[in-house]
Amino acid sequence: MKNDNRLNAKDLINVGIYTAICAVICCAVAMTGVIPIMMVLLIVFVPILTGIPYMMFLTKVKKFGMILILNVLMGALMWVTGMSYYALIVGTLSGLIAEFIYRAGDYKSKKCGIIAYAVSGIYCWANYFGIFFNAEAYFSTRQNFGQEYIDSVTSMLPMWMCPVLLVVDLVCGIIGGWIGTKVLRKHFEKAGIA
Repeated sequence: MKNDNRLNAKDLINVGIYTAICAVICCAVAMTGVIPIMMVLLIVFVPILTGIPYMMFLTKVKKFGMILILNVLMGALMWVTGMSYYALIVGTLSGLIAEFIYRAGDYKSKKCGIIAYAVSGIYCWANYFGIFFNAEAYFSTRQNFGQEYIDSVTSMLPMWMCPVLLVVDLVCGIIGGWIGTKVLRKHFEKAGIA
């Protein structure tokens, strides 16, 4: 009984499955980033579209550590796919905070789940740090996009947009989490999942 709170193989498999689903959605949305305005709007679409699988993931979370692992993996994915290490750092911290939020609801509260999801997803916001803090270095590896693209994106992302995007990310995370709970209630409560 002492090991009931330890993560087991089933927990790690669930983390892997839902990380993969969220990663596929993020990558699909990120492909639209070749259009300058869509690069900025990733902060809207990613948290909303990953809300359903993430809230489904939370129905599997009953132990501390699962959210953190998912966030570390997502942050690492953002880093290796060319964003920046900021997503890994912020994702790790936000994942840890989300763990405590969801645990505060005893892993049963939809409200805590929605808030945990919104907070955990701010690694998406961290993807923009490279543009905000060192745009020249960020775009030095993206010259193939062309100067017109670079100028367009940087003009839409002045430094004052940094806190604005954080708020947008959190609000869209709450919206995505809320949609996820609605879909879960409608389709999965009978199966005892929600």
